[in-house]
Amino acid sequence: MEVFILIGTFVLLIILRVPIALTLIASSLITGLYMGVNPAALVQRMVGGLNSFSLLAIPFFILAGEIMNEGGISRRLINFANVIIGKIRGGLAMVNVLASTFFGGISGSALADTSSVGSVMIPMMKKQGYDSDYSVSVTVSSSVQGVLIPPSHNMVIYSTAAGGVSIGALFMGGLLPGLLLGIALMVITYMLAVKRNYPKGEAVDKKEIPRILWEGLLGLFTIIIIMGGILSGMFTVTESAAIGALYAFIITFFIYRDIKITRMGPILKNTFKTLSMVLFLIGASSAFGHLLALLRVPAMVSEALISISPNATVTILMIVIILLLLGMVMDMAPLILIVTPILLPVATTVGMDPVHFGVLLMLCLGVGLITPPVGTVLFVGSAIGKLSIEKTSKGLLPFYAAMIVAVILVAFIPSLSLFLPDIFIN
Repeated sequence: MEVFILIGTFVLLIILRVPIALTLIASSLITGLYMGVNPAALVQRMVGGLNSFSLLAIPFFILAGEIMNEGGISRRLINFANVIIGKIRGGLAMVNVLASTFFGGISGSALADTSSVGSVMIPMMKKQGYDSDYSVSVTVSSSVQGVLIPPSHNMVIYSTAAGGVSIGALFMGGLLPGLLLGIALMVITYMLAVKRNYPKGEAVDKKEIPRILWEGLLGLFTIIIIMGGILSGMFTVTESAAIGALYAFIITFFIYRDIKITRMGPILKNTFKTLSMVLFLIGASSAFGHLLALLRVPAMVSEALISISPNATVTILMIVIILLLLGMVMDMAPLILIVTPILLPVATTVGMDPVHFGVLLMLCLGVGLITPPVGTVLFVGSAIGKLSIEKTSKGLLPFYAAMIVAVILVAFIPSLSLFLPDIFIN
């Protein structure tokens, strides 16, 4: 009965469109009162869920992304990518994917990627003769790399929900799958460009190439600072994030100088707004997760899945399907906090490493960000491209196929996620 009340209340409130954080708190409180749990204990769990040093990295990652986004880094990365790959058939679309790869390594957010890169690339592609649905599809699908390529603040959230999995290992674990996804999308992008006879990219003035490369490399150096500090052992993840934010501030306001220092106020406001939502979710999910553990829900789910088939391949496939379906109806951050304590024990039971599971979780839920009916990135991309959700979703079908291939490869080839962590972390 307690499990029914907890899950039933949660589902009912979601259907009624109650904000997810309030849904978690309300369902936890109602169930706790039925069980006779002191509400003060649930509040303590909420506060305790935020008492983690590694969570301090999140505001710095968000701040660095906001600063670089506001300071014109997306335009510079697009120009940088254009120098590298822009001359081939469908070159502008390929530039879109590569720019998303670079920007994802700075912002760590698919939504920020779509908003920033998409606002430049979608109108530019449409102007040069690319179909609207293709332009939006390339943009939103390539933005999913942002949740995999380090630094990703969603991986910090997963680390907390998983009980302290190494953030450095997660960052390194997401790199190869993120690049694999980018390559898969580039293949589809090129095949469609050739089939539809989209134009080749325009040549870049040779005199401009050194400046373009220099400005692009300055922005990408943010990733080197963060990852280099972590892998060398010089900094913790939190310290690397803080130094990365400071570096972003310096190059944006004193080297690029596209915006005035007065813009720092709105940047901080946006950072605090995003941070407050993330921390509220983490606190609320801590109380919810505490009740899940008390009611042995993870153990029951594990036993149920394994009872269907003891075969590890079948169990992993069921986990993938569950994650893809859940990603269609709920946003990424709350899902990480809710499903990790439930499905991680199942994954480890069949031999999955927590880092491997974390990377697979990011990828599956990333696909959900561009899948109707609740794909937030899908909505933003469609709005920028002035296209209906239905047309965008239809245009995304070939890209969905490429992403599912990437999901299957990541799920069943653990070395894609564990090769780099084994070298640099373990």
